[in-house]
Amino acid sequence: MWIAIASILGLIILWAICAYNGLIRKKMKVENAWGQIDVQLQRRFDLIPNLVNCVKGYMEHEENVLTKVTELRTSWSGAKTVNEKVELDNELSGALKTIMAVSENYPDLKANQNFSELQEELRNTENKISYSRQFYNDSVTMYNTAISVFPSSIIASLFAFKSQTLFVVTDEQTRQNVKVDFSK
Repeated sequence: MWIAIASILGLIILWAICAYNGLIRKKMKVENAWGQIDVQLQRRFDLIPNLVNCVKGYMEHEENVLTKVTELRTSWSGAKTVNEKVELDNELSGALKTIMAVSENYPDLKANQNFSELQEELRNTENKISYSRQFYNDSVTMYNTAISVFPSSIIASLFAFKSQTLFVVTDEQTRQNVKVDFSK
């Protein structure tokens, strides 16, 4: 009888260790996924000064957009939390959409080699950001599910595992198509 109790207790301890290690692996995957987003967002912010300098001479009427992009880039270095960076990313996405849409009205700018190369770099970076967001959200969903379902929720509560936030576009304006009006 003692052997059976010891075996059951051993199995419970083994399960607890495996569950704990599984949660740690999922948490580390979430942190890694956020790190990948952070790297791609930083890359995009590093491309911005070149883009702004390239379009300044062509887009006199859109000075407020260029100023906004520069301010967002400056704010990026001060952002500490995931939510702050997500908010800045949402704002920047909207501003970059505006620059790209407005550039259509400047044939000389569209023909500029530097602008074309920067546009392609940004397009590639945006694709990487999109993939990184998807990977992050997938990782967060798996982690949040693991800490919520029984019986691993027992280990999660014992060791204070906290749910993570998905990367979500909260700004409705970012979800909309860019509208350009030169009548002002």
